[in-house]
Amino acid sequence: MMTTPSRVLLATSFALLMPAAACFDPDAEVDTGQPDSSSTSSSDSSTTGTEAIDPTTTGTTGTTTTGGDGDSTSTSTGESADEPGPEQYDGEPFDWNGFGWWDWYEFPDAFCRDGSNTGVWVRYGTGPGLVIYLEGGGACFNALTCANNEASYDPWSLPYGGVLEEDPELNPVGDWNFVYVPYCTGDVHAGARTDVEIPGVEGVQQFVGYSNIGAYLERIVPTFGAAPNVLVTGSSAGGFGAGVNFDRIARAFPKARVTLLDDSGPPLPDDVLAPCLQQQWSDLWGFDDTLPQDCDECFPSKGGGMAGLAHWLGKKYSKHQLGLVSSTGDLIIRFFFGYGNDECMPKTINLPAAQFEAGLVDLRDNYIADPAGAWSTYLVGDNDRHVFLFGSEFTNTTVDGVEFREWFRQLLKGDASHVGP
Repeated sequence: MMTTPSRVLLATSFALLMPAAACFDPDAEVDTGQPDSSSTSSSDSSTTGTEAIDPTTTGTTGTTTTGGDGDSTSTSTGESADEPGPEQYDGEPFDWNGFGWWDWYEFPDAFCRDGSNTGVWVRYGTGPGLVIYLEGGGACFNALTCANNEASYDPWSLPYGGVLEEDPELNPVGDWNFVYVPYCTGDVHAGARTDVEIPGVEGVQQFVGYSNIGAYLERIVPTFGAAPNVLVTGSSAGGFGAGVNFDRIARAFPKARVTLLDDSGPPLPDDVLAPCLQQQWSDLWGFDDTLPQDCDECFPSKGGGMAGLAHWLGKKYSKHQLGLVSSTGDLIIRFFFGYGNDECMPKTINLPAAQFEAGLVDLRDNYIADPAGAWSTYLVGDNDRHVFLFGSEFTNTTVDGVEFREWFRQLLKGDASHVGP
């Protein structure tokens, strides 16, 4: 059995992370009792979307989903007989340690890019769903970018607030079960390459973010397989990773409403996200092995394909809901996309804001508009902010009279729309 070397409780009233070993109070308000297995049934057509998931219930036997609004809705991944079916995961479920606690699980078969081990944080909630959140933090594809990207992970703390806030009045997924995936692979959670050499970077790099998620799913699915709602999300590099990994996660939860929220990791068309840069990433990180193999649009002959992935996901998962939030002048993403300037000449010139915004609009209007209703976008104009799932961006962002958190809530219900310029 894998150990849990660290536990913390997210105290929302004080916005602090408290080490469990130092301050656990058995009489605290957090409910540490295990849910009654009779309170939910993943095969009961009367599911309302308000009950806790029984952590002792495993498998994916559900026949209905709720989308978070109480209306039972039959779902389908849109798979045909020629497409991959649900992957099977049969690892050991995570331990049941009570509601509200964050537990750290280190995996012997999950690695950072320096070869050290990594893992996931897990928190049980009382709500009707599961969040799989992929952390952001840059990327590693040349000496400069690698120098500013963490090559290892020290599980001593977590962010707080925003999408981690436990109050469902403040956060649409506040009471859901949560798996927090740290980022230390430098490959936007999309790599499957080992012992990679990069000029100017010491040692060999383990770009295995995609492989790590496969290891995590071996335990996530047996623990939360009965969840009627699953949110796959992430910020920045984690937003890109959420998109790349969405298909495999959706297939792992075939009876659930599976929602994608890409926070500030826009898969823009090739005239903005240069094919030579996408090809560089593919060569280093291994996109040929990690992008969905049945996505013909993902593998154009001259590199590129990220916008094709977005289009393909919308077609395949048209009965689910896919969302993207981004500012129209995101300075961080424009910096990274700038490496594609002038046919990937080694310069550090940010992509022009006007070109970036035009790419977002092109993606919305021409790549993900069909089928209608599959994708929703929330574009924040006239600013260069980066990521919206934490801090004041989560609580105070409003576009055209629509608060971001309300758009997020509607996304989970399947009722979101395109907001912004």
